[in-house]
Amino acid sequence: AIAFAFFPKNRWGVALLLLAGMAIDLDHLWADPIFDPNRCSIGFHVLHSYAAIAGYAALLFFRKTRLAGMALMIHIAADMADCLLLSMKF
Repeated sequence: AIAFAFFPKNRWGVALLLLAGMAIDLDHLWADPIFDPNRCSIGFHVLHSYAAIAGYAALLFFRKTRLAGMALMIHIAADMADCLLLSMKF
């Protein structure tokens, strides 16, 4: 939706780049177990570490890397929302 709304001239290329932001979930393959529904990935997985997140945020400041940084930060925001939902007691 972001690609179509804000980048109409190159919407498909931007959409693919934003979808590629999900590639940082490959670090889940190194975890044991690979998937744990009760684990927050922020701060646990290598590509979800606080240092990596700072690097992703730094990408936002440079024109050539801005879209990649946006894709990665959207992914991190979604993971943070998941962590917040995990921490809530219903």
